[in-house]
Amino acid sequence: IFSLIFNTVYALGAGFLENVLYFALVVVGCIVFHQMVVYALFLKLFGKVNPYQFFSKCREVYLYAFSTASSNATLPVALETADKVLHLPPKIARFVLTIGASANQNGSALFEGITVLFLAQVFGIDLTLQNQIFVVLMAILAGVGTAGVPGGTLPIIAILLTSVGVPAEGIGLILGVDRFLDMCRTVLNVSGDLVITQLVSASLSEEDLNNVEAAGEIEAAEA
Repeated sequence: IFSLIFNTVYALGAGFLENVLYFALVVVGCIVFHQMVVYALFLKLFGKVNPYQFFSKCREVYLYAFSTASSNATLPVALETADKVLHLPPKIARFVLTIGASANQNGSALFEGITVLFLAQVFGIDLTLQNQIFVVLMAILAGVGTAGVPGGTLPIIAILLTSVGVPAEGIGLILGVDRFLDMCRTVLNVSGDLVITQLVSASLSEEDLNNVEAAGEIEAAEA
């Protein structure tokens, strides 16, 4: 990584590091906006809870996700928090959180789109509006299959870069900050899973929740 960055700085000048800083700030800013505005609105309007109290209760999950940069590794902590802290129906939490660990990667999709646009600018490739829309849609779809492990987005980014004519080796330019950004976007990924669990639970009537809990008790007894 050091060699790749050194070669880039030598070729493009030290000013390139400032561009990488701006790139990192844009990614972090978008993650914070998505968490504190988009998720908060959904929790307030549809989740029937105070969003910031909800986030406070999930702080242990966020800390674990940030430290491991892995949605899969955070899954047990998320399940425990959903059950014991948020008091969400265990059957719903197990279903949503387990699928979400691999299929709901909002932070990864956001990062992939920004990275492709940034690297296209670095190489002087002018993406048309059609190409930009293509990148956004493909990033969203790719987020469904992104592995919930550290660095799981990099292969997807390489594919997206190639599809729009940007050199795939450009990934080396952002590797120096990728680990930190990976930790940040994992928090958003895991937070999204918990938010959706809350939204699904809030959408059910009391009778539906009782039926879900009863079904869970029957399964536990049979086990």
